Amino acid sequence: MTEELISIRIEELEEGGYLATSDELPGLVAQGRTIAETMEIARDVARKLIESYVEHGDPIPFKLRHKKKLISELKIPVGMAV
Repeated sequence: MTEELISIRIEELEEGGYLATSDELPGLVAQGRTIAETMEIARDVARKLIESYVEHGDPIPFKLRHKKKLISELKIPVGMAV
C-alpha cells in the first residue's frame, strides 16, 4: 500500500460546518462539523474513490498518477481560546 498526497479545498458553510472538495480527485465531497472532522471524512472518501477506480479497472485520475511527492507547505487547524 502506498500513500498519495492530494490537495483538498475546505470551505466554511453558512449554515455551519465545513465542506471539502478536490480538483485532483473528482467526486470527492465531504462535509463535517469541524475542520478536523471534515479532513478525516475527506480522507475516507478519497480512499474509497481510489479503491473503486482500482476495483473497476478504471484509470486513476491523471493528476494523482503524475504528482510530485514534495510537501512545500502544510496548514493544520489549531483551536484557540480567545
